[in-house]
Amino acid sequence: YVILFRYLASGCTFTELHYTYRIGISTASKIVKEVCKAIWMVLRVECIPTPTREMWKSIASDFETIAYFPHCIGAVDGKHIRLTCPFRSGSMYFNYKDYYSVVLMAVAYCRYKFVFVDVGSFGKDCDSSIFKRSCLWQSIESNTQSQPEEKCLPGTESPKVPYFFVGDEAFGLHRHLLRPFGETHLTFEKRISNYRLCRARRYVECAFGILSNKWRIFHRPLNVEPNFAVDIIKACTVLHNFVRDRDGFLIDDTATITALDDLPQEHVIRGGISANTIRTIFCTYFVSDVGSVPWQMSRI
Repeated sequence: YVILFRYLASGCTFTELHYTYRIGISTASKIVKEVCKAIWMVLRVECIPTPTREMWKSIASDFETIAYFPHCIGAVDGKHIRLTCPFRSGSMYFNYKDYYSVVLMAVAYCRYKFVFVDVGSFGKDCDSSIFKRSCLWQSIESNTQSQPEEKCLPGTESPKVPYFFVGDEAFGLHRHLLRPFGETHLTFEKRISNYRLCRARRYVECAFGILSNKWRIFHRPLNVEPNFAVDIIKACTVLHNFVRDRDGFLIDDTATITALDDLPQEHVIRGGISANTIRTIFCTYFVSDVGSVPWQMSRI
């Protein structure tokens, strides 16, 4: 474990481990690989458990009280983990940022912990395609995921709104995935909505930042085979959650929502609500007395 943590936390190479611990380079590589696999197998169930309905409700409650974004069950984004050029890989790992990588697709929440991770997609793939292929999204579309039931937004009586993830403009709009408005000349309500969504989405970006600064192996290209890189990334995500659980989380929750108001009834659609309508509901909600926060006017 000393060799593994030295490798992950300092970002050193196997050659440096060879000189520091007087072991062979191949031996150091084998130790790191085997321990990474063991960490993932042993700690994954404890640190990144399969989400249950109660877990989703707890996450949504955190987003509502900490990020002031109700019905959100996670912020989703992809992070490109830099690789040295894999042997005979062609352009499969070459991404739009002009370097080789594998993608860490993750869903995080307000405690800066990962709820779900999908590791190993080619660097050339876009975030939206990777997430749609993930087992989490497929379980949502097939209605096998135990999500909370639809309910009204806090302080309102109608309509009932489903729970969803939030993502950036790389993702497609869906009933269970909200993205910001992408037009160039946005109305006041849409700018407020984008700001509030950005506040909720930032938690996955911050989680990636904490991950890469705690495990500084991500500050340089991984000079290993892609499958080995996947093992390293998986181990680091599990260790990230383990450290977050150990250190705990404190937040000074100062802003409050006190007024109550109902949404306009024209948003109610019989037979279900479309993704665009859900986004419009939140756009209206965030500028109402019940859904606004005191500081949002100064942020746009």
